[in-house]
Order: sequence, then C-alpha cells, then structure tokens
Amino acid sequence: MSTAALDYARQHQQRFLSELKELLRIPSVSTLPDHRNDVRRAADFVAAEMKRIGLENVEVISVIPGGHPLVYGDWLNAAGKPTVLCYGHYDVQPPDPLDEWKSPPFDPTERNQNIYARGAVDDKGQMYMHLKAVESLMKTGNGKLPLNVRLVIEGEEEVGGESIAKFVREQPRRLAADLALVSDTEMFAAETPSLCVGLRGMCYTELEATGAMVDLHSGVYGGAAPNPLEALARIISKLKDENGKILIPGFYDRVEKPSADELKAWDSLPFNEEHYRQTEVGSKVLTGEPGYSVLYRTWARPTLEVHGMPGGFVAAGAKTVIPARASAKVSMRLVPDQRPEEIWRLFNEYVQKIVPKGIEIKIKQWSMADPIVVRTDNHFVRAAAQAMHDVFKKDTVYIRSGGSIPIVADFEKSLKIPSVMMGFGLPDDNLHAPNEKFHIPNFYRGIESIIRFFHILGN
Repeated sequence: MSTAALDYARQHQQRFLSELKELLRIPSVSTLPDHRNDVRRAADFVAAEMKRIGLENVEVISVIPGGHPLVYGDWLNAAGKPTVLCYGHYDVQPPDPLDEWKSPPFDPTERNQNIYARGAVDDKGQMYMHLKAVESLMKTGNGKLPLNVRLVIEGEEEVGGESIAKFVREQPRRLAADLALVSDTEMFAAETPSLCVGLRGMCYTELEATGAMVDLHSGVYGGAAPNPLEALARIISKLKDENGKILIPGFYDRVEKPSADELKAWDSLPFNEEHYRQTEVGSKVLTGEPGYSVLYRTWARPTLEVHGMPGGFVAAGAKTVIPARASAKVSMRLVPDQRPEEIWRLFNEYVQKIVPKGIEIKIKQWSMADPIVVRTDNHFVRAAAQAMHDVFKKDTVYIRSGGSIPIVADFEKSLKIPSVMMGFGLPDDNLHAPNEKFHIPNFYRGIESIIRFFHILGN
C-alpha cells in the first residue's frame, strides 16, 4: 500500500494532538442544561474540521426540538468502492467529583504519555482519529479517498442517543453504507490490538416511591407513616440474591451461552484476576455469580445494578425526617438473546408485586438498547484485524465489552449493516471517572490503523 498517508499522519502528530486539545477544552456535557451552548460549540468545531479537511455536504442537524445536534459530512466520489459510515460522539460525561482530578478536567494535560481530560478517550479522542485518518488520506491523495465515507457524530450518546436513533430510523438512505466503523471501545490490554465483537444491551429504569403527602417528623410520625427510602431498600434487596443471581421471574429465559470457540479464546487472553481486582476494581474481593469467570460475568452474563438512591435529607448534619418521596436508579445489562422490551415488562411486573404496604411506585424507562454480537467471519472484520496487526505487529484478538453502544444495534436493524468496533482505549483509562485519559501512542496508532483499514477495503 502507499505510505504517503501514513507519513503525513506521522509528520503531523503534534498538530493533531494540539487540535484534539482544543476540542477537549470545550465542556460539552450533554446531560447538564448549563452546558447547552458548550455542546453546540463542540458540534460547530467538528463541522468546521470536516469542512477544512475536504468533506462534502457538511451539516449540523437538529433532529429533536430541544435535543443536541448531529454533525454529518461525506465524501462519496469513489465509484464502485465500499462506503464506510464512521460514527462517534462529541458529548461527554459530567466531570464530578472535581476534587479527585489531578489536573482540571477541561484543561487537557500530558503526563506519562497520556492526555488527561474529560472526553479524552470517551469519545473525543477516538472520534478525532477518524477525522485525522480521512485528512491524511485526502491530503496525500489529491483530494480523493480510496473508498466512500459518511461521518455522523452525535451529541447525545451520554444521555441516551435519542436524536441519532430517530435519524437512523427515519433517514436510512442518507446513511446508506456497507459497514459502520465505531471507535468507542477499548483494547483488552496495552499492546494488544483488539476488536470488540459483542456488546451488552441495556434497560435503564428509575423507581419513584411515594409515601406521605409531605416530609414528616420521624419522632411524631415514626411507626405510623410509610418510609419510601426504606421501601426502596426492601424492593432492591429482593431483586438479586447474595450471589448476584437476579430474582426476576423469566429474566434468564433467553440468555444464550457463548460458543465453545469463543470461551476457549477468552481463556487464552492475558488476564490476571488478582491484578484486575487490585488495579481496575480496587476492592477487597470480586463479587458475582459463582461458576463463571470474570470475563464471562462481565461480557456474557446479564446484570442488575443500583446507581443511586436520592431522597430524604443528605446534607451535613442531622434532620429527623421521613421523606415523602425517594427514588432509585436501576439498570440491567442484557446479553443475546434477551429483549429490552420484554425485560422491562418482567421487571415492572415483578417490582409492582413486591411493593411494601403504604407505598406507591412509578417506574420510568430512561433508555433501552439491544445486545449484539458481530460475526468475525466477514471481510470487514478481517480487514480491520489485518490493519491493526500491521500497526501493532501482533495478532488481533476478538473480545466482548460489558458496556452498551445502542447505535450499533440501530445500524444493524435500520441500515442492515454490520459494525466494526475498532477501539484504542485501555482498561485503566477511567471512563466516566476522574482523571480520564487517552494513551497518546494509541491515538497515533489508531489513526494509522484506520488509514490502513480504509486502504485494504478500497483496494
């Protein structure tokens, strides 16, 4: 293959990193209304960059009133060549707790060959690799690419992705492609090129419990008035047993086991459970269903977790109050062949049956996503594996992720295309946590891998 694009990428590494820092300085926190203008600034930044590198039909698109926009651009002049739909997101999680950051979350800082900032790896850094790969190819190819590309970059991935889901459902022609390229995943370990071929699905809910009309004095009314926080504790205690088995009737009915070949491949991965416990989890022991390995539990078993229980008095000091209302945020990660809508129904029915006396429960549905496993015996996955092998000089391994990327299932259902999940994050990159980072050599190797991937597919 021609090395011109690779040489260009290597010669411009420092500029690419400086541009990424500009984007990281924009606090595009999609869940906080105070940052709405910042989210728009990030969208405009991405659109301007698309235009600068030579993409056509660039547009910032508002899909849902009040939602955050998508950024779209394309180059479709390679007749007879495949079309790749490149996906990423420019929105980020809130940076809290701020006092745990070693450097300000929106002041990107280099330490130990890493760049530290909110969004560094999830997903601004990885999304930006796509743009820089396209730039390198176009600047060394007389304004042409070896294949066709569409790019769609969203601003709501961290808040459910409602706008892009609607856009994909309603505009399939505008996104027509042969495959999607998603860089929002991680490598199994440092120096181990990895393709993610499985994602867990999601059913995210919120329980709202109501007891009395108003908050009550616990001395005057304790023993007579129902307590929503206590009720939620009782409900939650009946969702799982002490070993992590989920007690919702019918919950496991559709769970499919990984293939024997996949389990054998996982066993061969360089995984040290004790190192994982100490350095990634940081707990005294690991928990979960007995009889399954850690990788099996986190990649191919469904889970139920409680994320927060706001209610009552939580400020410093004491206040003897029985809260009138309380809530609990509960999500379930799903595996093939579980159906989010069915799990939602089973969860709803079960919770309503175990509500304590005197309590009314309402259950909100925040987000849903299908689980997905991508076949590895297709040309696109093999091309990606070859591209990563050529850069890292090691065989590419196939892994699953315990996380969810809802758009991957949307691409499969609405656009009828597979996704290649080529990610370059590392397990210790602190996604959604303080001191998020992206390993700078992986930023550069990601760009080179994508350049090689596009060349393989276009030739």
